[in-house]
Formats: sequence, C-alpha cells, structure tokens
Amino acid sequence: MLMGRKVVVVLPAYNAARTLLRTYAEIPHDVVDDVILTDDASADDTVALAESLGIYTLRHDKNRGYGGNQKTCYAAALQRGADIVVMLHPDYQYSPRLVTAMASMVASGHYDAILGSRILGGGALTGGMPLYKYVANRFLTLVENLLIRQKLSEYHTGYRAWSRQVLERLPLLNCSDDFLFDNQMLVQAVHFGFRIGEISCPTKYFAEASSINFSRSVKYGAGVLVTAAAFRLQRMGLARWSLFDDGAGHLPAAAPVPLPA
Repeated sequence: MLMGRKVVVVLPAYNAARTLLRTYAEIPHDVVDDVILTDDASADDTVALAESLGIYTLRHDKNRGYGGNQKTCYAAALQRGADIVVMLHPDYQYSPRLVTAMASMVASGHYDAILGSRILGGGALTGGMPLYKYVANRFLTLVENLLIRQKLSEYHTGYRAWSRQVLERLPLLNCSDDFLFDNQMLVQAVHFGFRIGEISCPTKYFAEASSINFSRSVKYGAGVLVTAAAFRLQRMGLARWSLFDDGAGHLPAAAPVPLPA
C-alpha cells in the first residue's frame, strides 16, 4: 500500500521473454501490491517465465494488438481492486524504479495521471531514440499542444500511471486496439478534465526493446493528428466522436470485459 492506496503494475507483453526478468527485478515490490501481465499471444516463453516469477498472468489466444492488450490489463487491474495502476512495458525500455515516484504523485491527490516523459531532461536522443522518431515526437507534440490547449512535453510515452477514477471514467473500449490507443487515452483524459503530471524518465533503445517500424509510425502519426483535430472540433461544437462519449465504452470494474483463463 502507498498512502493507503493499492498499487498495481500492469505489463502489456508481446514476446518479452528476453527482457521480462530484468524489468520485474527492478519493480519496487515494497510499494507495489500486485503485478499483472497480459500476454498478447506471444510466440516465445513470456507466459511460462511470468508464471515462474509468480506474476498474475493472462494470455490472449489471438493477438489483439497493443491497445487491445491494455484494455485487458486495465480491466484486470480494476477487477483486482487497484487504486493506482502503473502501465510499464516489460521490454526494459523504461526504468521500473520510477514506479514509486509515479504512483506517489497520483497518491498525493495532486494528479490523476502521470506520464514518464522521455523528453524532460533531454535524455531521449542520448538513450538511443532514432532521430526521425525524435523529430516526429516534437512535431506531433507541438500540434497537439496547440489543438488540445495543453503544455505537455510529449504525448507518446508508453510509461503512465493512472488513478482508478480515470480508468473507470474513460470510454476506453472506444479507443483503438493498435498503437494509437495510448494517444487516444491521453486525449480522453484531457477531455474529461483529469489532471496530468509528468516526470523525467530515462529510456533505453536496444535490440530487444519493442519498437514500431517506419510505416506503422507514419500510420500512428496520422492517427494522432486526427485525434487532436477531433478533440478540437468537438470542443467547438462542430462534431461529436465516440472517443469522447461519456455514455458508453467503459471498462466495467465489477464485471470486466472477458479475460483469458
């Protein structure tokens, strides 16, 4: 427990056997009450390794995509009584040692969500982020800040902490099942008025770390611009989008979406 809050780390995994042990070993288990791994139909030994480590493990029989994987993660976390959920990639790209700081910022009551930013502190390029991804990150973030009226350092980190209230309120089932999920979820959080903080997070880019290729990055970037434009058009009263529909698409806490056995 952290300040009386149950902290759960969720690990959306796909072929993470080579990096899972290192990631799990650095999770601050004195603060984290539960760890959940959802395996998205990996072809390696991710599930066997996770179970050997005593991690509560779920497995998709078919690949549901990065966003679909997170939907299962968050539903399971709510089902298991989480008050604060930290989403950590098991590919060891982000430092697990920051879980305590991120969860504490939510537990403090000052923030509803925390982003582990690769841009704050200037460590993205030194950590090995490809130059084209860095330039795209800065461009997309600039456009989003203008359209969404925020001042975030980046919208594209995969390291996030959420309060239970955020996960229960956002219509996450209306988000993409692909990589765009992260961005849509964050824009939803802005739309529904949640307070978002950031913390500097060093990152590592190496062969075993997961990364999307150039063509999928282009698709993701186009989706980001569409999402930001949709937000602005809805705020102007010119259109309505299911992404921001408060009446449907929620992850039910008491009876979550079906989970793999």
